[in-house]
Amino acid sequence: MPHDTPLMAVTGTTLVLAAPPPADSAARHRPRAGAAAPVEAPARRSAAARALGPYARLFAVPGARGFTAGNLLARLPMGMFGISAVMMIAGQRGSYALAGAVTATGMAATALVGPWTARLVDRYGQARTAVPATVIAVLGSLCLVLCVRTQAPAWTLFASYAATATTPNIGGMSRARWTHLLPRSAHHTAMSFEQAADELCFMLGPVLAALLCTALFPEAGTLTGAALLLTGMLVFTAHRATEPPPGGAPKAGGGRSPLRALLPLLGLFTATGLVFGSMEVTSVAHLSALGLGAASGPVLALQAAGSCVAGLLYGAGRARSLRTCLAALAGAMALPWAAAATGSLVPLALALLLAGMSTAPVMVTAMGLVQSRTPEGRLNEGMTLAVTAILAGIAAGSATAGLAVDRLGTTTAYALPAAAALTALLIGSATSRPGR
Repeated sequence: MPHDTPLMAVTGTTLVLAAPPPADSAARHRPRAGAAAPVEAPARRSAAARALGPYARLFAVPGARGFTAGNLLARLPMGMFGISAVMMIAGQRGSYALAGAVTATGMAATALVGPWTARLVDRYGQARTAVPATVIAVLGSLCLVLCVRTQAPAWTLFASYAATATTPNIGGMSRARWTHLLPRSAHHTAMSFEQAADELCFMLGPVLAALLCTALFPEAGTLTGAALLLTGMLVFTAHRATEPPPGGAPKAGGGRSPLRALLPLLGLFTATGLVFGSMEVTSVAHLSALGLGAASGPVLALQAAGSCVAGLLYGAGRARSLRTCLAALAGAMALPWAAAATGSLVPLALALLLAGMSTAPVMVTAMGLVQSRTPEGRLNEGMTLAVTAILAGIAAGSATAGLAVDRLGTTTAYALPAAAALTALLIGSATSRPGR
C-alpha cells in the first residue's frame, strides 16, 4: 500500500484490509484501450484532490455517505428540541419558568440515561438498540405535544420530556463507525468532520425550530424534530455494513469501566461546557442590554459557524497537542471580554467568531483522547460520558452566568468563559499525555 501521501494515504480503507483505494482509483481512471490519455489530467486530478482535501477520500469509504446522511438528519433535532419545547410550553402555558424547568429536567434525565443507552449500544449493536430507544424518545416528544395542547397537569410535561432522554448519542455512534472503518491515521480527519457537523446542526437547529414555531404553530418545531430524528436514525441504522460489531456482555473479570479510564478527562469536558454555557447566556444578556437583542441569534450563529469552519480546516491539517489547543482557547476567550467593554456590536461579533474558531480543535483533540483511552468495545459509552460532562458544564455555566449578569453586569460576566477556558487549560495540561 503506497504511503507517499502523508497521514491520509489509507483513508479510503474500509473493513477489507486488502484492495486499498488507490488501486480502485487507478482502475476507475484507467484509459480505455486505444484512447489517448490527456497529458494534463493527472495534474488536474491532483489539484482537485488538494482543493477538496482529505474529506473527499474520507467519503470514498463504501457506505460512508449513506450513514452520514442519516447521521445529519438525526443530529439536526438535537439543536431543535430545547428551544422548541421552551417556545411551545411558554406559548401555550404563558410561563417561561415552567418551560425552563421542563427542559432542565430533560437534560438531567439525559445525563442519567444517556450512558446507560450507550452501554446497550456497545453491547448489542447500534441498530438493535438505537431504533427502539429512538421510538421511545419520539413517543415522549409526541406525548409532550399532546399534554401541552390539552392543558394536562404540569407533571405530565416533566414526565413526557424526561422520556426523550433515551435518544441515542448519534454523534458518538457515527464516530464509532469511523473508528471501525478507518485506520488510526485517518481518525483525526473523521473526528474533525464530526465536530464540524455538531456545530452546523447546533447552529441551524435553533434557527429552524424558531422559524417553525413562529411561522406555523407552536408545536411545529417539536413535531418536525421528532420526524427528523426517527427518519435519520432509520437511515443511519439501515447501513449495517458499516456498523461496528456488538461487543456482547463483558467477560468475567473484564469490561473495565470507561468512567474510570476517562475520569481525568471528564473534568476537562465539564470546564469546556462551562465555557459554552456561560458564553451563550452572557452574550444574549449583553446584546439585550445594548438594545440589540434581535442580533443575538445571528451573533451566536456566527460563533458556531466559526467553530464549524475551524473544525474542517483543522481536520485537513496536522493534529496539535491538547495543551496547544487549550492555550489557544484560553487566549481567544479573553477577546469577547475585551470587546464587550467597547459597547459596540462589530468588535464583539468578531471576537465571538474568533472564540468560536478556537473551540473546534479542542473538542476534536479531546475526543481523540477519549477514543484512545476508552476500553475496547465501550466506545459509545465513553463518547456519551464525555457529552454528559459537557452538558453538565453547560448547565452550570448558564446558571452561573445568569447570577453574574444580575449582580456584576454583562461586561464583567464575560470573565466567566475566560476563567473556564483557563481552568480547562490547567486540567488539560495535567491529563494529556506527553507528545499528544
